[in-house]
Amino acid sequence: MNIVGIAACTSGIAHTYIAKEKLMKAGQALNHTIHIETQGTIGTENELLPQDIAAADVVIIAADIKVGGRDRFAGKKIVDIPTHIAIKSPKALLNKIQAELGI
Repeated sequence: MNIVGIAACTSGIAHTYIAKEKLMKAGQALNHTIHIETQGTIGTENELLPQDIAAADVVIIAADIKVGGRDRFAGKKIVDIPTHIAIKSPKALLNKIQAELGI
């Protein structure tokens, strides 16, 4: 499965990067292609490229705040979750999304 996403929390520090790391590790462990952008106090990092978004099967928004750039994902399946779900159960989340998409 090709996954792109955004991680962002209220302070833009700890939970943003922990959620990104957990999703990346879970995606790699489950043999998915995954790219997660972070939006925080220092701005946007690892910005998603148009070709990454175009190739994505799903977009995961792991955020506790409103994120910018959602319009980039028009026509894509978007899964909105709070950061704590990405941190506590990333593999279960990815398995559930995969089952729902039938991929």
